[in-house]
Amino acid sequence: MSNRFKKIFLAATVVVPFLVYCLYYYGMMVKNAPYKFADFQSIVFKYGKGDSLVNTYNSKTGEYQYMTKSGELIKKHLRVSKDELLYLHRKASDLGFWNFPVDETKRDTTIKVVSPRYFIQFNYTKKSKTVLYDDAFDGDPSLKDANQRLIKEIQKVLDEAEIHQQK
Repeated sequence: MSNRFKKIFLAATVVVPFLVYCLYYYGMMVKNAPYKFADFQSIVFKYGKGDSLVNTYNSKTGEYQYMTKSGELIKKHLRVSKDELLYLHRKASDLGFWNFPVDETKRDTTIKVVSPRYFIQFNYTKKSKTVLYDDAFDGDPSLKDANQRLIKEIQKVLDEAEIHQQK
């Protein structure tokens, strides 16, 4: 056998099937991605002290209500643009939101501290992802950091949308 024939044989029996398998495998993974923005419908965001999640936003209906520092409940109709929703979808994906546990509340119930609690739900055509996060969550610090970063991004988008609406 010549050296050239050995290289062709090696490529035909090892390299080509490996490349075909990789294309098939990763093609199926991309095709069956769990949460695609094309299937995105809405986001629901609620927050408040303890079990009182009085501050709410629903992107499907545009209903937005929040409690001011003086205790006044303000209700508005707030629309968030498709680009901002895409930004939140990508930020959630970057932070690994799809792998967050559903319940991230404080496990030690002996200490009665009322801390801020957040409800985040991304709705898609066939499924949704919901997370209930408590600031007093005593789990993995990196998970806690990812939750706080996502919450800040959602609040930033809502604040910017409110400013744009007032202009």
